[in-house]
Amino acid sequence: MIYIVRHGQTDWNIEGRYQGRIDIELNEKGIEQAYKIHDELKNIKFDLVFSSPLKRAYKTAKIICNNNIIKDERLIERCNGELEGKLKSEVEEIIDFNDPNENKMGIENINDFRYRIKNFFEDITSNYKGKNILVVTHAGVSIYAKCFFEGEPLDSNYNNYKLKNCEYLEYNNE
Repeated sequence: MIYIVRHGQTDWNIEGRYQGRIDIELNEKGIEQAYKIHDELKNIKFDLVFSSPLKRAYKTAKIICNNNIIKDERLIERCNGELEGKLKSEVEEIIDFNDPNENKMGIENINDFRYRIKNFFEDITSNYKGKNILVVTHAGVSIYAKCFFEGEPLDSNYNNYKLKNCEYLEYNNE
């Protein structure tokens, strides 16, 4: 099985700020959320654990299981360029995050972002069949991970595919 977990809560999640690649720590609630997921998944022996290298994801992975964690750059959140640190309410009308040609303010091209996520999941599903794998990552990555395993959302609402903090998905890896 493949278990995909979004990192625990950060202060910027509460404040509604774009995090992207800025390396924000988990807050107290985020740490509690990670321990809750640890308890839910404690009976699973993970053969491999992959994490985004950002602190919020890596610390979540360490709390869930203290295995050897492989940091993989492909799991890092989408670069939000100059938007990082800004309130989402301040910039709602400026950027179309789903437009494949959008690159204003230095945001990462959606096609490049999706490609690296697809590349990661193609690697693990072809190279580690039958293994229990934990993947700890970010909201944006979770959207396209779900697209990889389930296809595009029928209503084109990608936000419905986004995991909440410390929510997880599981997929068969046979």
